[in-house]
Amino acid sequence: MISKAEFKQRRRLLMELAERACMSLGEHPNSFAIVVPAAPVKARNLDSFYAYRQDSDLVYLTGFLEPDAVLVLIPGRAAGQSILFCRERSPERERWDGEILGPERAPAKLGLDDAFPITDIDDILPNLIDGKPRLYFHFGRDAEFDMQVLNWINRLRTQRKHGARPPESIIALGHLLGDLRLFKSKAELELLQRAADIAARAHVRAMRATAPGVNENQLEAELLYGFRTEGAVCAYEPTVATGANACVFHYRGNRARLNAGELVLIDAGCEVDCYASDITRTFPVDGAFSALQAELYDIVYAAQNAAISVCRAGASWADVHNAARLEIIRGLLDVKLVKGDIQSVLRDQSYRRYFPHKTGHWLGLDVHDVGDYQIDGHSRLLEAGMVLTIEPGIYIAADDAQAPKAWRGLGIRIEDEIAVESKGPRLLTQAAPRARADIEAFMQSGALEWRATHMPAANDELETPLSQIGGGNGIAG
Repeated sequence: MISKAEFKQRRRLLMELAERACMSLGEHPNSFAIVVPAAPVKARNLDSFYAYRQDSDLVYLTGFLEPDAVLVLIPGRAAGQSILFCRERSPERERWDGEILGPERAPAKLGLDDAFPITDIDDILPNLIDGKPRLYFHFGRDAEFDMQVLNWINRLRTQRKHGARPPESIIALGHLLGDLRLFKSKAELELLQRAADIAARAHVRAMRATAPGVNENQLEAELLYGFRTEGAVCAYEPTVATGANACVFHYRGNRARLNAGELVLIDAGCEVDCYASDITRTFPVDGAFSALQAELYDIVYAAQNAAISVCRAGASWADVHNAARLEIIRGLLDVKLVKGDIQSVLRDQSYRRYFPHKTGHWLGLDVHDVGDYQIDGHSRLLEAGMVLTIEPGIYIAADDAQAPKAWRGLGIRIEDEIAVESKGPRLLTQAAPRARADIEAFMQSGALEWRATHMPAANDELETPLSQIGGGNGIAG
């Protein structure tokens, strides 16, 4: 849990960064205002709405989760520098949607200086940004709110003859906030670890429920059950991809039936207090990798281990990707999926036919979290407090005539979360087995008994009854 003091410190640090930016341009350090709106409510259809998720920047700066809100930071304001506009309490509205914090309680609850009703923002906010030449704001995210901001500025422009001084420039807020959010505090790392643990247990649950004849959607249900029973929600729509579906990076169909001899790839993570996890596992439907599947899996596993070992302070983001890429190329050369030598494959990039994406991304309040990957044209150096994913993969399309038939339609990815610490990398997601031998041992030890106990109702309509699942596949005993 993030403390009120930590939220206050984040707001102070953000204003300090903006002050330095102003001073570097020869401006007064207080010549700016920062505006951070809540995420808009999105209608799904008529009077049905998508599940609400607060804007990550507003969460980071306040912990406030309600819609219809705007945070304004005004350095040097005598009456208080941090102001929240939010919904007023309403017994009728709260009867439908639940308790509202309200502007009366917001300052004490959130550690803010002041709060006003959101309905008064058009009257109050223009006065707050008057005399602030620089307005930091995420312009372009929400067209409706963009127009509202422009209306405030235009209103001040019409009052120039009365002494009004509207903002002269709107400056992207992402770079300043991205640098702050990139470095995780102890409390944030604890939330990320909790999210990782819950996601790992959900992956284990799905692995236990895997068998020929089960559908992808049934494994998705096991994941969702694992998340929700521990108080988490999905961080993104899960991928449960069997067979050739695993070659679609963001596969979302989740309807196909699992067949003996196939692999299934699950990419799923959850959120705890808005902090995300992100795990991918690839494993055999019937509990044991074939020799050819094992050959490719071990290449990806070696690539992931090579990249993880590089995740140390002082290494660059490019070093991490290059370590994984080198192992992938070596493996592809060994199995003759590419031709030449390491240098020629790097030059012609033929490896990208099978490994077309980067090795990972930042992780935090967003699954693909904020933060620059390059600084001044150079790959960013890793530092303690950063959290990233490592997710190499090999994908062989079903129609790839260059690959042996036994490998066509095979997709393998392994993804784990790494916290960079002063002493080296810390694996946050180790609770989900990832080594091939560990996966096989796990799936063949009591898996059938678990399915018989937990899944009979879910499989009543399967053509193959549970009592017959596992025969000849190395699971039944």
